[in-house]
Amino acid sequence: MSLIEQIEKDTIAAMKAREAERVSTLRMVKTALKNKEIDKRAPLSDAEAQQVLTTLIKQRRESIEQFLKGNRPELAQKEEAEIKIIEGYLPKSASEDEIKTLVDETIAGQSFGPKDMGTAMKAVQAKIQASGLRADGKQVSEIVKAKLAGT
Repeated sequence: MSLIEQIEKDTIAAMKAREAERVSTLRMVKTALKNKEIDKRAPLSDAEAQQVLTTLIKQRRESIEQFLKGNRPELAQKEEAEIKIIEGYLPKSASEDEIKTLVDETIAGQSFGPKDMGTAMKAVQAKIQASGLRADGKQVSEIVKAKLAGT
């Protein structure tokens, strides 16, 4: 079953169970996926759907930051709950140690210097995806930058 079909099925189940918060979050996700599909003018693959979900999570995290600055913890909690629901449809997030291990494995085989940041990042991101994990790009970037500076 594709990711989009799973979200559709879970939305119906949440409606039947009268889980208002879950229904609203899943409807928002479905809308974002449908908009991306319309922009692309073709059905989305699971990888593209995961990319949309990752973007939604990133937006929620930025909103949480703003709500906390604006002294609105109740809105930050709502966003946090949405993140938890959305993350349920994504592969497991890689821990910092797992990212460091993957970065070491990727960089060890080649001679990357500080100027090869883009090439190294592409190789590391491909390795992370191949391992069936996902990782925050900012975190990966910091780890790769530190490794390249130390190399």
